Amino acid sequence: MAEPTSDTNTTAPRAVKASTGDTISETVQMVKDYALQETVDPLKTAGRWIGLGLVGAILIGVATGFLSLGLIRMVQTEWPGTFSGRWMRMLPYLFGLTLCALVAGLAVRRINKDPLTKEKR
Repeated sequence: MAEPTSDTNTTAPRAVKASTGDTISETVQMVKDYALQETVDPLKTAGRWIGLGLVGAILIGVATGFLSLGLIRMVQTEWPGTFSGRWMRMLPYLFGLTLCALVAGLAVRRINKDPLTKEKR
């Protein structure tokens, strides 16, 4: 049987060690990239959704408040004698509250249940 040469013995373990080190560093890099892909990127997307949703909610809330106040004042101004009793004075405010409840109901109905990403799960 032929004995292996010294060149083969010395280079083979180094190649294995180098490839093992490369494999470990590649694995570590792959884990880092995966963690970045699965945590930071979705958080950025979620932050964008939350920011736009918050701005939209504030604008809808302010608009509904002004609309409700306008409805209350319009009813009180246009029909002043109609709401003259003790409990009837509260009726324009009930109209405004009904308008607010209607807008809130429409907003809840339009809530989207899709995930933050475009792909369906």
